[in-house]
Amino acid sequence: MAPETKATTSTLANAANQTSPVFGRARAFGRFVFAGLYFFLARLLAQHGARGLVSPDWTPLVEQAMFAFLLLFGYAGIGFSLDRQLSPLSQQGFPARRGWFGEAGMGLALGWAIAVACVLPLVVFGGIAIHLTLTLASFGWLAADAAFFALATLAAQIAFRGYPFQCAIKAVGELPAALILAVFYGILNASLPEAGHASMAVGIALGLLLAMAYLRTRALWLPWGLQFGWAASRALLFGLPVMGVSSHSPVVQGDPLSPYWMSGGDFGLDGSWIAFAVLLLTMPFVYRATRDLNFVHNAPVLEPGGIPVDLDAAAKRQHEAATRPDAPEVKPLVQILPALAPALEPPDPEPDRIVEPGDTPA
Repeated sequence: MAPETKATTSTLANAANQTSPVFGRARAFGRFVFAGLYFFLARLLAQHGARGLVSPDWTPLVEQAMFAFLLLFGYAGIGFSLDRQLSPLSQQGFPARRGWFGEAGMGLALGWAIAVACVLPLVVFGGIAIHLTLTLASFGWLAADAAFFALATLAAQIAFRGYPFQCAIKAVGELPAALILAVFYGILNASLPEAGHASMAVGIALGLLLAMAYLRTRALWLPWGLQFGWAASRALLFGLPVMGVSSHSPVVQGDPLSPYWMSGGDFGLDGSWIAFAVLLLTMPFVYRATRDLNFVHNAPVLEPGGIPVDLDAAAKRQHEAATRPDAPEVKPLVQILPALAPALEPPDPEPDRIVEPGDTPA
């Protein structure tokens, strides 16, 4: 091969190596955009499908169930076909690993603690007027509302911390991806009725907190439990509105009497500056609480290097050498010759002849 051809081949190989990471990021960004378009399609299908299947009373619950189903298995199909994921559900953020239930329980406790920390100032600086409806039917609808929040927060985690988030990480990195999706989540909150300027800030802070919970554990169990505890505690335990909807709890109805910047008004704590401050202060606690999980699931993979050594075989040889009985020493045979051997006379080629009487000597 000519030198010019070798140089051209080497240049093309180097160019391919340099552009391959850029191509990989562009491909990941394209899949992120495709996943975002599928999000809106699944949302539209869930809305129309639920309205055509059940009565208006059951529409919100069925809609969230269909939305979560379409997102979970739709993104699983995309990951299997485009990214060759052999376990798309696990790689999407739902690994059936040991301790997953404890992770979800930890998130539920953290979400409840955040809700309590936001409600306490309302009680101290104004109070909450609470009305109770203690009937059997109301408790039945309370269970249905709990299932609604579980499915709604599940769908949110799949959409904002599942497959699209993973594609965004491959495209721009972890921190930019977390910021992009947190801002997008804040924009969606701010576009709802009765939302104010604080609604976007709360959405961004909550998005960053949940993204950190995912990155520290590499699963959606903890962020799912955290968002479910945050939303369900306010609605079902305190009767407060959630994102402008105040009819979630049929048992407890709460009417906060504190200022708007503390309570969020009709929009709820999702639009209050108290919630924004509490979510920011929660980040160090979540970071500390996930220290062990981060060590287990984010530990670097150590690759062996150097010369492979079979330590078991070496130890076995050493043990055999130490326990083998001593063999008797075999001394070599040494032949000792005189320093000056006597000279040997050459043999007579013809043996002495005996002369008989009458023979004539030769």
